[in-house]
Amino acid sequence: MGLSAPVVWLLTDNKPGHRNQLKGLGNRLRVLSGASVAEIDATEVPVPLWRALLGMAPAMNETLRAPDLIIAAGSGTHRLLLSLRRRRKAKTVVLMKPGFPIGWVDAAIIPEHDDIDPARHILITEGVINAITPLARITDKPEGLILIGGPSPHFDWDDDVVLGQVSQLMGRYPEWRWTISGSRRTPEPLLQKLQELAGPKVTVVDHERTHAGWLPHQLSASRAVWVTPDSTSMVCEAATSGVPTGLFEMAPRHHSRVARGMASLVEKGYVARWSDHASVMTGKLPGSPSLWEADRAARWLINHFLKEGEH
Repeated sequence: MGLSAPVVWLLTDNKPGHRNQLKGLGNRLRVLSGASVAEIDATEVPVPLWRALLGMAPAMNETLRAPDLIIAAGSGTHRLLLSLRRRRKAKTVVLMKPGFPIGWVDAAIIPEHDDIDPARHILITEGVINAITPLARITDKPEGLILIGGPSPHFDWDDDVVLGQVSQLMGRYPEWRWTISGSRRTPEPLLQKLQELAGPKVTVVDHERTHAGWLPHQLSASRAVWVTPDSTSMVCEAATSGVPTGLFEMAPRHHSRVARGMASLVEKGYVARWSDHASVMTGKLPGSPSLWEADRAARWLINHFLKEGEH
């Protein structure tokens, strides 16, 4: 590393999933390269289209140090990213497949399910980057976590099917304690039915009352996790933690890229299908490989752009 630590700007549109990706990547860049990381709210820096097309930077906060890397997540950040692409020495990186030609930025980090052709300046990830750190040790206690999403364009959603599988798990593993959480997309009638499952061995959490650190904390206390496959972010977070992770069974919609992405995670052994619940509950996933895409992406960016003498 050169004499000065690299400076990284993270451009956010404040959507939770996009912030989560930036946070995971920013944390690893900080740890691995000593980078100084600044988050910039792109919604507060309006950029007219002509500035984005011409690569003409708007006036920025003068207290910000000149960046070596500018990383953006979410379409609401793209105009600002493109307007900054001619800044001296700064390299621009987009997360996820953008709506503009990828050649307009220096690098892209894109999930496999976005179906992009490999190239030297593109890193293809398994699922989406997140801020979870793999656990050094999985608990021995029979504690299970259930994460419920909701209707999406990618799977046929049926409240009764989901509820039936949740009940089946509890009936089959009566000695386990369970924590259940819905999400913003979970239908209200299902949330109410889940609430009725609460008891001495079942805690039902109101997702609106959970704090940012709730999921990492909950994963660290769990020996198995079950997630509905419509939620790519929750599935990837659970798998990254290293806790054995299973997917509830839902019929995939035809031609859904998210459903294809889930099938790929199953094939590669990162998560298991519902039919393989025994391997999840006994912690015997077939040689499950570790998934830590924030770390892999950070190392890739460091090798490409932050090596000594390159910033």
